Formats: sequence, C-alpha cells, structure tokens
Amino acid sequence: MQNKFRKLFIITNIWFSLLSHCFLCSLILGGKKKKVREGLPQPPTITHQSPKDYIIDPRENIIIHCEAKGKPHPSFSWTRNGTHYDIDEDPNVNMRPHSGTLVVDISRERAEHYEGVYQCTARNKHGTAVSNNIVIRQSRSPLWSKERIKPIVVQEGVSLVLPCRPPAGLPPPIIFWMDNYFQKLPQSERVSQSLNGDLYFSNVRREDSRNDYICYARFPHTQTIQQKQPITVKVLNQAPVDERRPTFLIPTGSSSSKMVLRGRVLEMECIAEGLPTPYTSWTKVSGDFPARRTSFLHYNKTLHIANVSESDAGEYRCTAKNLLGVVHHTIRVTVKAAPYWITGAPRNLVLAPGENGVLTCRASGTPKPSIGWSMNGIPIENSPKDVSRKVEDDTVIFTDVQIGSSAVYQCNISNDYGYLLSNAFVNVLSEPPRVLTPADKVYQVIKNHRALMDCSSFGSPIPKITWFKDSRSSTLDGDPYILHDNGTLEIDVAQARNSGKYTCVARNILGIYENHVSLEVKEPTRILKQPEYKVVQRGRSVVFECKVKHDTSLIPTMTWLKDDGELPDDERLIVDSDSLTISDVTENDAGVYTCIMNTTLDQDSASAELTVVERPEPPTDLELTDQKKRSVQLTWTPGDEHNSPIQKFLIQYEDLLHHRGHWHNLTEVPGTKTTAHLKLSPYVHYTFKVLALNDVGFSRPSIPSRTYKTDPAAPDESPAGVQGYGTEHNNLVISWKPLSGLQSNGPGLRYKVMWRQQRLGSEWTQVNVANNSKFTVSGTPTFVPYELKVQAINDYGDGPEPAVALGYSGEDFPVTAPENVHAAVVSSTKAEVHWDPVPHHLIRGHLKGYKVYYWREHSLHKHHPDHMGKHILTFSGNHSHGMLPGLHPFSLYSFYVKVFNGKGEGPQSPEQQFKTPEGVPGLPTSLVVTNPNLNSLTLEWSPPREHNGHITGYTLKYHTVNNSNELGTEEELALAANETSVTLPNLKYSTRYKFYLNAKTIKGPGPAISQEVVTIVDEAGPASPFANISSSVGEDGAVISWEYWGPEKDVYVEYIVDNSESEEDWKRELVNGSQNVKLKGLKVGLSYRVRVVAKGHHDQPPHRSEELLVTVPAVASRQVDIATQGWFIGLMCAIALLILILLIICFIQRNKGGKYPVKEKEDAHTDPEFQPMKEDDCTFGEYSDNEDHKPLKGSRTPSNGTVKRDDSDDSLVDYGEGGDGQFNEDGSFIGEYSGKSISRDTAEGPENSEAPSPTNAMNSLNSFV
Repeated sequence: MQNKFRKLFIITNIWFSLLSHCFLCSLILGGKKKKVREGLPQPPTITHQSPKDYIIDPRENIIIHCEAKGKPHPSFSWTRNGTHYDIDEDPNVNMRPHSGTLVVDISRERAEHYEGVYQCTARNKHGTAVSNNIVIRQSRSPLWSKERIKPIVVQEGVSLVLPCRPPAGLPPPIIFWMDNYFQKLPQSERVSQSLNGDLYFSNVRREDSRNDYICYARFPHTQTIQQKQPITVKVLNQAPVDERRPTFLIPTGSSSSKMVLRGRVLEMECIAEGLPTPYTSWTKVSGDFPARRTSFLHYNKTLHIANVSESDAGEYRCTAKNLLGVVHHTIRVTVKAAPYWITGAPRNLVLAPGENGVLTCRASGTPKPSIGWSMNGIPIENSPKDVSRKVEDDTVIFTDVQIGSSAVYQCNISNDYGYLLSNAFVNVLSEPPRVLTPADKVYQVIKNHRALMDCSSFGSPIPKITWFKDSRSSTLDGDPYILHDNGTLEIDVAQARNSGKYTCVARNILGIYENHVSLEVKEPTRILKQPEYKVVQRGRSVVFECKVKHDTSLIPTMTWLKDDGELPDDERLIVDSDSLTISDVTENDAGVYTCIMNTTLDQDSASAELTVVERPEPPTDLELTDQKKRSVQLTWTPGDEHNSPIQKFLIQYEDLLHHRGHWHNLTEVPGTKTTAHLKLSPYVHYTFKVLALNDVGFSRPSIPSRTYKTDPAAPDESPAGVQGYGTEHNNLVISWKPLSGLQSNGPGLRYKVMWRQQRLGSEWTQVNVANNSKFTVSGTPTFVPYELKVQAINDYGDGPEPAVALGYSGEDFPVTAPENVHAAVVSSTKAEVHWDPVPHHLIRGHLKGYKVYYWREHSLHKHHPDHMGKHILTFSGNHSHGMLPGLHPFSLYSFYVKVFNGKGEGPQSPEQQFKTPEGVPGLPTSLVVTNPNLNSLTLEWSPPREHNGHITGYTLKYHTVNNSNELGTEEELALAANETSVTLPNLKYSTRYKFYLNAKTIKGPGPAISQEVVTIVDEAGPASPFANISSSVGEDGAVISWEYWGPEKDVYVEYIVDNSESEEDWKRELVNGSQNVKLKGLKVGLSYRVRVVAKGHHDQPPHRSEELLVTVPAVASRQVDIATQGWFIGLMCAIALLILILLIICFIQRNKGGKYPVKEKEDAHTDPEFQPMKEDDCTFGEYSDNEDHKPLKGSRTPSNGTVKRDDSDDSLVDYGEGGDGQFNEDGSFIGEYSGKSISRDTAEGPENSEAPSPTNAMNSLNSFV
C-alpha cells in the first residue's frame, strides 16, 4: 500500500513538472528560435516522412521521405522488410545530402522490384529516432478482360441489373456509366448505380432500349480510364408485366451486418425493384442520425455517414414502398477502431539535472491496443538499466535525471486494425534564462479588444515568468490579467487605464532576466453616421455622409469605393473629409458606395446603395387587334422604366363623337402586362393612349392610337335608382337616374315609364319621356303602393326589360291618436308610458314612430305650481311603450302621446298624470362659516333647492387638514330638519378644518356641500410659532437657530442686506425639517436682516418670525500696524532730529555768506511763486517781501498752503486715512497705518496766499528729505 501511495505522489509531481517543461520543448524545437538552439544539444526528431501506405506511380522515380533534425545533425540508415538496407550496394538508390530521403531511379529497374516495408532511423550521440513502417506498393490499372456480351432482351416492367465488374486495381477504380458520346447516362429513383458499380433498374421501360450502355473505370493514381464492352438492352412491350410490391435487389434477405472503422466513411445501400417504382427511406432503430455527418445519396438509396464514431453503431433500417406494399431490411453496424490518441502523442521533455518528468503514451482502440516502449529504437526491456527511469504501462516516469540521460523513446500502440508509432526525446540541459521577445517593444491595441504581450523565454530549468506594471508594486496575476503557460500576458478587454510600461521577468536557479515592453490602448475607429440608401431622380444631387471617430494618435485614411472598386475619375464626384457628393446624377452612377476608414490598427466600413430613377418613358407602338363590335385588344411596347419598376399602365380614351378633346380613364392593368382587352360601348368613336406609372410618377402619354368606331345599338341597360313617392297626398312622382351618352348606345334616347297599383287585376299605364328624369302621376289615392318600371329606348330598339320597383303615393297626417295611454312609475326618476298602437290604415303614411310629450307640473313638497317646459321623447318605429328617464323625485308630471308619419304628427292623446315617489335630496343651497373664534365657529346653511321629499334631518362631518393635505380624525354630527345653523365649540386654534353637510329624506342622504376654514390664532399665546431665534457668525457663514412649534412643514429662512431699498431682494434658504441653517456667501462688513418663515395652506398667510440683525465683521488685516511699533517711532524721531540739525546748519551758512542780490533775483524771476533751491549752498529762492503773506523763511510752499511733491515722494501723510495727519503730544502719529496712499492729484489745488500750517511745514520737511 505504501508503494502505491508513493507511486501516486511521484507521478503527480512529475506530471506538473512535465506541464512546465512542455513550453521549453517548444522553444527548442520551434522554427522561430533558431538562434536559441544554436550550440544546444538535442536528440534527433523526425520532421517529415512518407505515409504508412505509400502507393507509387510506376512511371516515376520513387521518393521515400525521411527528414530529421537534432544537434549534432543526425545520420540516417534504413531497413527493408525488417533487415538492414545497404544503400551503397544498389546503384539505383541515392540518399539526399543532409537528409535520409531515398530517391530510387527506376529507369534501369522495374518499380515493383522496390516494393516492400521500409523504416528510417535518425541518430546522433544523444539518441535515435525511427520512422513508421512505410509500405511501398506500385499502383496498378489492369485492362478489362476481352469478352463478348450478348444483347439483353427483357419484357417491359421487369427489373434489370447491368454488371460492371471492373478489374481489381490499386487503389480501386472509380466507376461511372456513359454512352457512345461520352455523356453520362441519366439516373433516377428508377435507374441508379450501386456502390460496386453495377447499374440497377427497378423496372425497365421502352425508352431504356439502347446499344451503348458502357461502364468506365478510372484509376486515379495513374489517371487512366478503362472501358468495358458496350451492353445492348432491348425492351419488349408485347405483354406488359403486372404491377408488384417492392423487393430488394441488394442486399438480400431481411437483415445483414456491416463493420466500419472509426473515422472512416460508412456507406450502406438498399436498391429495390417493383412496379410502380418504389421509394426508399432510412431510419436508425436505436437512435437518431448524426445530423451534420449524414447525407442520402443516389436518390435516397445510399446512406452516407462521414467520420464514423462509436455512437454510430447500431441497427439501421431501409424501407422501400410503393402503392402495393412495403419491404424492410435491417443492417447491423459494428464500429471497430484502429489505435488513436486520447491526450495526443507523447511530448518531448527538456529537463534540468535533478528534475523529474513523465512521458505519457495514452491511446485507445477497438479492440484494446497493446503498448510497447523502445529507447533509441531498441525495446526498452533490452536497453541498459537506468534507476531514474521506470515504465508503468503507458507511462515512463523519470526521477532525478542527470546529464547524459538524454535519449529518444518510441511508443508503439497496435491492434488488429493498425498501429501508432511516436518518438519523444528526453533532453537533459542546464541553461540560465533568456527572454527572446525584443526589448522595448511597443504593443498597440484597440480599446475593448484583447491585448497579448509576449515574453518568450528559454532556460533549463524552465524559467518562471512574472509580470509587473510601472512601479512594480505587485505581480500581474489576477483580473484583468491572464498569464499563459508560454509567458504571454493577456488582457481580455483592454482599457485606457491598462496603458503603460510592463516588465516581464524570467528566472530559474541559474539566473534572472528582465525585458521591458509598452502597451498603448487606442480608441476604436467607429463610423458614427453611416451612409444611407438613396433613391435619387436623374439630374439631381446626392450626398453620402460618413462621419468617423478615431484615436487622435492614429493616422486615419478615408477611402470611398464604388461596387468594391475605385471611384470613377469624374469631376462630378467630390470627396470631402466626411462625405461624398455626386452632382447631376446619371444612370451610370447607380451602385454600392462604401466608405472605409483605415488606421494602422483597425478599420471600420459602411456601405449604401444608390439607385437612380426617373419617370418611365411613354409606351410606344400602340396597336388595335381582335376587333369586335363591343371589344378590342390593345397592345403596346413599354418604355424604359429607369430603375423603378412600372407598377401599372393607365389606359385612357377620347370620344370624338360626344366629348371631343376630353380624355377619360378607361382601365388599368398591372405593370407586368403589355396587353389589355377593352370592353367598348356602341355608338362611340374611340381613340386610346397609354401612360406608365412607377414610384417617381406617370410617364408622358403615348402617341394616340388610330380611331376605332363602334356601331349604334339598342340600350344595354335600364335606368337605375327608380323610386316612387308623393309630394302631395294625391300624386305619385316617379324618378330615375338617366343614362349617360356613352350608355345610350345610339341616337334618340328616351324612357318608357310604367306604373300600376299593387293589387290584383290592375293594369299597367305607360308614357314615353324624353330629356327628363322624373314623371308625376296626379289624382292618386292617398298612400297607396304602386309597382313602377322605367325602360330605356332609342332609335335602334328597346333596352332590356326593367325590374319592378315599389313606390307609394303621397302621405297625409294621421287621423287618430293612440288609445289606452297610461304610465307606470318605475322609480323616483323613471316612469314607463304605455299605449295601444294606431291601426296602419289610420296612419295614412309610413309609420315613423311615436312622440311622448311630458312636463313637470310642480314638486309635491311645494303646493304651488312649478311648471317647467315640455320635453319630447321620440320612439322610432312601431312601439307600444317607452321609458321616461331623468325625472324629478316627489313631483307631479303630465303627458300625452302622438303618432307621426312622413307627413307629420297626428292628434294628441288625452293628457294623463303620474306622481314620482320621494328620492334623496339635492345639495344644500349654501354653507357659510360665521363668528369664528379661538376654539369655536358657527356654520349656517340653506335647505336644498330640490327637497325631493320630506327633509328628515342633516348630517355634518368635519376633520382637520394639515399643510400636506393629510386628514385628521373625522367627527360626525346629526342635526334636526328644522335647523339651519350650528355652533361648534372646543376646536383647535389656528387650525384648518373641512366641513361636509348633506340633507336626508326617507330615501337616504343626498350629496354633501363642503367648506374649509381656519380658526383664529390664540391671542393669549405667542403671535408667531417661532421663538429663541439666534445667530452665530463664523468664517464660513452665519448659523441661524430657532424653536418652532407650528403645524406647517414648509419652513425656510429669508435674509436681505440691511437698509436695502427694495423689499423684493429677500433671498431664501430652505430648511429641510431642521431648526437651524447656515447662510453662506454673506459679504464681510455688511449687516443682514434675517427672519424665519413657515408657509401654510395656499390661501393662508405665512407665519414670519421677528427679524434678526446679523453683522458680518470685516476681515482683520494680517499686516502689523507699523505706526504703533516702538522701533518705528524711534526711527521717525531720529529722522526729524537730523532734518532739524541740517536746517540749522543751512541757516548758519546763509547768514555767514553776506548780502544776496534779492532785487536782481526778483527781476530775473517774474514768477515769485516758484523759486528753485540752490544746490551749492542748500538755500531757497526768495519771494515777495509782502509781510502779510510771507512764508517761513527757507520753505517752498505753494500758494494753496500745500507742498507739491515729485512722484518719488513718500510722505507719512500718505499712510493715513485722511489728509489731516497730525502728531499727538507724545510725538506719535495720529491715524491708522495702511498700505494705501491717497491720490497724488489732491496736492494740486486752487492757488491762495494762506500762511503755512504746521502740517504744511511737515510736508515741506518730507519733500526736502
């Protein structure tokens, strides 16, 4: 038991190792990896060999293929019929260089000398591979034996078999029957060829007699045809054979059996004879036919099943039947199988030293095949022992392999029907990993398509492949990534996020190798607006649109095709970026136009057809044939339909005798006909023309035909619409529809009018009338039936005998009223009136019906007349009763009945009356709310206008209604009939109520009148449902909070800037059920009025809270107030002291300098208001000596008392909020420092002569500095 578990464990491990090494084998053996294979040892592998059953053409040299590869390149040897074949000893046999392929020259030796069983061996120092056993046979096409075939004489109706029996060939020939003219003989259900080539007749006929039934055999390998001697068949018909039921010619008996190999073709045939010819059908007794592999050949006589499998075994039944009977035959089919692979042939193994592996040779067959193993062409049991190798039935297990264990193993599986031979090597290598995919390869793929990035690697042990993307944060081994065994990374549905740089890493115990590739996911190319099918009239323009969307990084190319070819070189075809325009369309432009948008990765295309149409050409060649008195045949030739099928032809005629110049439509015929048989009228001169109609419209009329005249004749028809009626009570008017000129059939058309009373013994009276369509008979009795006839006649005779019509003479008013009139009350709103019908003779006309006149006299509740207008209800036909609906309950009604005919109404019946019982009352006339108080109100109402009985009381219902229209508990109150008001106490204040009031009678309550009202707000309580309104201002807004106890749910906050001019500027912020809200977006430095609003019912004023004033403070400056800093104050004092010292020094220097030429300076400077300071001695120019307005000596002060400064001045006054900057007693500067200066223009003012102020003096000092 332990050995079994150990064996299972070893096989499992080795199997997984085998799966990983299969990819390495494919790399070593793949044709695209030649650079990798160079220098690597490899056992031989057979790459090409001749088929097992090799039939050769004796006229050509024999080539037996044997190609192999390996490292080093293998050497080749052959065996023939199981023994070594020394090629050097046969001068006719050569082996191709670097190959094992044999070429046999048969010019000096017959090909059949080289028939036999050959096997090729390819070997190098790493192993030996062998080919299949190749059986060489020469194809043969022997001649037909000479024979004299006697004519075959048979009686008509019997069955017949013509044998072919071709000579045996290799491969077997193909049989067919032909005549002397090399034409195939016709075959049918009656005559067919069997699988062996014989020709079967189920029954012969006289037409089967012939002397050239020839069977041919074609040998496909040599492409030769052999012919059998012709067979003569003579069919006699002297004594016809009786009809008979079917019998099978082949196969014989009621059952048979057949064996077929798996994968081959199963063909079974059943050919029956009989008269009449039997029909053959097939069924599978044990199941159904394989639908895709089954076909029925030779008129159902052969069942053909391709690629047979074990499931096709079973019983098949063929049935032949005709009118006289049925016959069956059952065929039992067994399926055998030559060996076939279950999991494929063994795969080569490439192992690293110390690794494990498995070679599996798993096959099946029927009967079960035997398995034999060989190593390097020697049975494995005779090979050297190897502890790393163990054979277990169809598996060879390798464990801990070492260098030098390389070999080629052969697996041979065979049974009675064939064998399988497969070579598989075990190559022990030790190689570090290498990635074969080019480095930095860029893969481009369309979005939503599959992306495959290769990582072909090589190494032994087999390298393990891992993939990384971009930062290598994790391996790519989950959705959406699929890692294949060959190292390829797949993204089934690539998206834009999958774009990037990918790294594939191959590693084994001997090293590691990396390779980088990139993936770019592109947007797909799509035609957004496809060209559409167009039907265009010739001469117009057409535009095919083809709007496309594509990836911007791909270069698109738009191509237009016409009928899958290039567009014609025509200036009428204009190709734009997204359209094709064809102007002045012609018939040659019709076709299929395709727009194709190509990029380097994908394409999209769309097609549309253009059909050019036009009105059809007019028909031509009008011809009149088959001319008769009343008909003619018109034929014509259709014109060009211009790609729009002609739907119909319209035939018109002109009557040159009666209506010259007027064309009338005569008939229409389908567009597929070109002939019309026209029925004509007598006494007409006809001319015809034809128009064609298609989808575009009618063609022009054809050229008119020649004139065809018909002879006059008596009328063919009588006038229609004959009727008789009276316009007076003593006349009869007979009218009819006159015949047209075409119906008159000749000149002198007139009418014979005939009439008589419809009674026994009355005689016909007649009169001829011309040019009229009515005749009046006077002096007739009132409303009497008459029989009428009107016959058409002309100068050529009388028309057909007319049919008799029935008419009546004139009507008169009825002479009596209905009797026995009475009413039966059905309900409070319905009553049924009954009467006896008036006798027919007293009606004196056609009975139209009866009319009931009725009206309401008054309500029984009131004892004064309440007369209303009369109502009339008409009952058409012969009625004796009728229902009066819509009556008022509890009322008195009057009525009478009249009969009426076509003339009018008869006398009325005596008036009758009836009373309706009580009903439910009507709606109360009014409902008014009065005296509303805090918790009570009074309702007043008026009784219903329609009592409909005795009022027994009133019912009052009421309930509360909130803002969402939800209803409160309903209260009900019963009131007496004499009450017209009620006071309701204990109501809720400030609440909406809805009231319903209806009246009652003994029949029940009537409809209710409703009213809504709101009770008054409680004056003792708060005037508003809001309290404790507060605000909190933060950096991101103001939070408004409140308390609310009102019933309304629609609550919101309104706010407006304080001192706003318009009350319409209130802004609204919804609350959503909470009792606080944050107002955002408020401007800093402003104050806002805020209030809370609760909106009630639509007709109730809203509740508003008291207004709250919310102030948003200005944002504090982040700059430090320099004017309050001690260092700044000290600096300013130092600067002032320094300036004072400089001024003192300047005054001292001036006094030491002596006199100054003041007078000259005054003369030289006419403008005393501006004198520049001298640069050399720091003195100022002198001014007027006017003592009243003398400035401070040494100062330069403008007349307005301010100092004009240059643009570079930087006064402390500029940093104050106003222009009045002064010092405090402690020397600090008054004013708040800011970075904003006043406008320089304020220094320019009107001139004056004021004395300088201390401020101006300070400005002067600043200017000097």
